[in-house]
Amino acid sequence: MFVSLPDEGREGICFMGKIMPNIIHIETSTSVCSAALSCDGVVQCHFENFDGPSHASLLGVYVKEVMDFSREKGLKVDAVAVSSGPGSYTGLRIGVSEAKGLCFGLGVPLISVPTLELLACATMFRNYFEEDVLYCPMIDARRMEVYAAVYDNALNGVAPVGAYVVNEHSFAELLDSCRIVFSGDGSTKCKEVIKHPNAIFVDGMVPLATDMLALAERAFRNEKFEDVAYFEPFYLKEFIATTPKNKVL
Repeated sequence: MFVSLPDEGREGICFMGKIMPNIIHIETSTSVCSAALSCDGVVQCHFENFDGPSHASLLGVYVKEVMDFSREKGLKVDAVAVSSGPGSYTGLRIGVSEAKGLCFGLGVPLISVPTLELLACATMFRNYFEEDVLYCPMIDARRMEVYAAVYDNALNGVAPVGAYVVNEHSFAELLDSCRIVFSGDGSTKCKEVIKHPNAIFVDGMVPLATDMLALAERAFRNEKFEDVAYFEPFYLKEFIATTPKNKVL
């Protein structure tokens, strides 16, 4: 889980005139809860739980472990990055609240990482595909609906972020002209529906804090920071509370 570091402390490192920041990463957009610390472009420690939505009880513990590790190694945190959605309403709210609290407490900037870009980026880095394929990350939004977008290999948007109801004709126009790599927990239920020969499905991909480095460091270099006081996750859809059918009085 840990990558060893020299004991001497170091603040944000300068390389070729560019700052290599120390960043805490938080990802809670799905049922997986994760947190990580990166330094000098490398993950130094990370914590993950794949057993279900337990973000409220786990995230604070993970962040404490990350902070303890940074203090032990003498690392000054330069920023906090959080996966900003779309995804689970409750998960995003917990993650962003924790990130904002850290930013206030540490006096560091907040970076938001779009969840679908994160998932597309992770799919590219962990798998090899031809340069001309497109990437369609999907996050489960219940029934046959998914939060999705389509990107090229430079993360330029080809189809906008949205809530898509999936059927056999989904993304057919794009699939007729090129191959599309589908990934994320939303893509699992689409396998039996999207049967186009140009559709490629990658199993087991979930957004993780350890995959946030490239996007978070790019935002840091470009000084693309959020207003800590007013930043809100990108929920995409409004939260709708439901009443249990068999309510017991």
